[in-house]
Amino acid sequence: MTATDDERIQGLWDAMARGWAEGDAHSFAAVFAEDCDFTTVRGEKPPGRAGIAAGHDQLFRTAYRSTRLDARVQSIRYPRPDLATVNVESTVVASDGTSLARTHALAVVERDVAAGADGAWRITAFHNMVPAPRPATPPASEN
Repeated sequence: MTATDDERIQGLWDAMARGWAEGDAHSFAAVFAEDCDFTTVRGEKPPGRAGIAAGHDQLFRTAYRSTRLDARVQSIRYPRPDLATVNVESTVVASDGTSLARTHALAVVERDVAAGADGAWRITAFHNMVPAPRPATPPASEN
């Protein structure tokens, strides 16, 4: 619950972005717990870190080849000193700078308490979604 904790948690998304830019799905997925509960924007649930890596490997070889991830941590909240919820907005950016996709995610991040106060933070749950526009408000009826 210190600036250092905030920096370490931000560092998870920095590491994800480096792995993405390199097209390295294993580096991208290294920030997730081995048994991470991950939900994709399509509602799919890949099994843990290995499933996250496999799914992103496919993306990095196809639709998101040669792209980068611009991840922006919006807020970090600490319900306990070893647990944080993190809201993140991300944009997938093509090599020419075109925005290909925007996502919002809520993540649960936990510190390895067995390693003490300096234990590594890992993402243990991640729910990703594509924001939808708010429906137009219907006109007020005249009475």
